[in-house]
Amino acid sequence: MMDGSAIIIGSGLGGLECGYILARHGLEVTVLEQSNHTGGCLQTYVRGRALFDTGFHYAGGLGDGEPLNRLFSYFGLMSLPWKQLDPECADEVVIGDRAFPFASGHRRFAERLTECFPHEKEAILKYTDFLEDVGNRIFDIFMSRDAGGFISGPLFAKSAYEFLNATVSDPLLRQVLSGTSLKMELNAESLPLYVFAQINDSFICSAWRLRGGGSQIADSLVESIRKMGGNVRTDAEVTAIREKGGKVAEVVVNGGEVLEADWVISDIHPSATVALVEETRALRKVYRHRISSMENTYGMFTANIRLKPGALPYVNRNIYVHRAGTDLWRPEPGRTDSVLVNWAVPYDGSDNAISLDLLTPMWWSEVEKWSGLPSGHRGEDYVRFKRDRTEECIRLAERRVPGLGDAVDRVYTSTPLSYSSYLREPEGSAYGIRKDWKSPMTTVLTPRTPLPNLLMTGQSLNLHGMLGVSMTSVLTCAEIIGMSALASEILQL
Repeated sequence: MMDGSAIIIGSGLGGLECGYILARHGLEVTVLEQSNHTGGCLQTYVRGRALFDTGFHYAGGLGDGEPLNRLFSYFGLMSLPWKQLDPECADEVVIGDRAFPFASGHRRFAERLTECFPHEKEAILKYTDFLEDVGNRIFDIFMSRDAGGFISGPLFAKSAYEFLNATVSDPLLRQVLSGTSLKMELNAESLPLYVFAQINDSFICSAWRLRGGGSQIADSLVESIRKMGGNVRTDAEVTAIREKGGKVAEVVVNGGEVLEADWVISDIHPSATVALVEETRALRKVYRHRISSMENTYGMFTANIRLKPGALPYVNRNIYVHRAGTDLWRPEPGRTDSVLVNWAVPYDGSDNAISLDLLTPMWWSEVEKWSGLPSGHRGEDYVRFKRDRTEECIRLAERRVPGLGDAVDRVYTSTPLSYSSYLREPEGSAYGIRKDWKSPMTTVLTPRTPLPNLLMTGQSLNLHGMLGVSMTSVLTCAEIIGMSALASEILQL
């Protein structure tokens, strides 16, 4: 057990996991959340009989012995009501009028795709074996003394797009293997191979939904932190971080309250973190400029659809629908060429779907003209814009979900403006800072900052998603506790 105290800014998954780790190790923990609910993108909301997730939809790698299972077991999250998606087809990728199954388990994944592409059997095996090898090595970072050395490793400095083209000859198969693209921003010019491989591998291991919504993850972590003596506060916005003697001396809450701690961890976007630090020589302008000028990934348009009772059956898989001829690695702003159809697990245990979500990429440039207006007061043209995009998503999804349009009861939408307003996510980015294989040392961040007791965590650092954020929370806390102790606990070495 350790002495000391820590303030954590933000109660998203990364912030709460850091709070859990530090409280478990005896530190006096205070988590500060600006809104009146904890959880960030894990929040859920209810409309009538339907429950909707704001950002979390499903997770990969929760099977016995799989990476996220090992992490979530440590955090006490495996007792939640997880439901595994169909192992024979957890994800269905639709290109034009053809559908392709993504089975769970590396061997079965390869077998089912080989049935569709027998002439590419060797390439499919090579691809699958490579992803499996990357996944098997995910915890190697816990064995490294320097996370920066891992980040500068070869897979962060290689192009995912070039790897796929070099491995697979059939252009349709390349599209299919890219078809679950809404788990990340596919970008032919920038996406590192490590990000592509690690995220895809975790969902090939197994895929899971959570009955009752992602807020249960946040609620569980909050309860655990409080039981271990920590404090989790809502309506507590950090408005300034003050330095003295080259270290963080205090944080200011709601413009007046002053708190002190030995460590401060920020779970908000790095640029928002830097903006909170009052002017000081310890945080040079060149560093501020570097962080504030980093590019962000695109955002997401989501249509949360409440269905008419009994109108559609629950489907225990995800469907990614893409128009024929779409270049998934170079999506175009303003178009609806791809949509993810994601069903919520019926909380009443019935076979009928209560709600589903439609998601498609959306760029900040599409909504920027309304960014200065408060939510609910952006005008009829914004309402029309969202209605038109919803109708486009429904039409595309109906290619694989016949009758969806007639089954709609109510629709609730969100755009990058929503994530910018409520989560302090610059440009409403869905996956945080854009990593670039050509410059990994400047676009893949470590938890450290120039202020030695100010650390960062969250999706913009190493990897995004449940697995990536959980890994990063461990890396962040290792700066305080030491990696050896944490690795021994989590991996049970």
